[in-house]
Amino acid sequence: MNKDDLDLLVSAARAAGQVAMRHWKNDPKVWHKPDDQGPVTEADYEVDALLKTTLCRARPDYGWLSEETADSAARLSAKRTFIVDPIDGTRAFIGGDQAFSHALSVVEDGAVVAAAVYLPALDRMFTASLNGGAFLNGERLQVSGRGDLSGARILAARPVMDDKHWAGPVPDVTRHLRPSLAYRLCLIAQGRFDAMVSVRPSWHWDTAAGSLIVTEAGGVIADRTGATIRYNTPSSQSMGILAGGPDLMAQILPRLAYSVG
Repeated sequence: MNKDDLDLLVSAARAAGQVAMRHWKNDPKVWHKPDDQGPVTEADYEVDALLKTTLCRARPDYGWLSEETADSAARLSAKRTFIVDPIDGTRAFIGGDQAFSHALSVVEDGAVVAAAVYLPALDRMFTASLNGGAFLNGERLQVSGRGDLSGARILAARPVMDDKHWAGPVPDVTRHLRPSLAYRLCLIAQGRFDAMVSVRPSWHWDTAAGSLIVTEAGGVIADRTGATIRYNTPSSQSMGILAGGPDLMAQILPRLAYSVG
């Protein structure tokens, strides 16, 4: 990793926040993507353009993958690639909720090596670099040390707790939710919640940045089968994503109906 990549991501994320906050609670134009892919606003597009210009100008040899940019296979041959979600939690953004984020990362050989997740409405900057630790506004993060699944605080959408997703009884946990997947991962890294479970296919731009923040805070990341997630693949998706402390993940993964082994 270029030693300056993290500083570049942080600077770009803050600039993105300035753009987003101009539109937040200011009735931004909204369009609906085809195939029920959700809403997109003028702020999403403006942030995407800013990030692409800023990041690719600074690192012209890096690939580019963003939710709001047409994909190009050129990223697959780049040694390093930016994976970006201009606004993660667009519905929350439209609704005036504070829990939307900008998720920026650099991926090398399928692994995330630098990451920044910024929540501009809350001025929370989560950062991580490979083997360099994870931080929130400069304070080091550590995942929850909880080892007992019963009673654990889990971030998950309501359908995740359906019987069909679990081998045996559904775990006795308390379920919570935040609209941004990137933010959910950061909350796991912060130790505010014990684990996160998402069984639906997960786009890389939603999870790449947060996944490094979790692992650098001492946590474990896996897809719903328990496999390691590789980023910047042709499909740009993983088979869901789970995050939590090592002891709790060791209990959750065997309970999922999708687990292998």
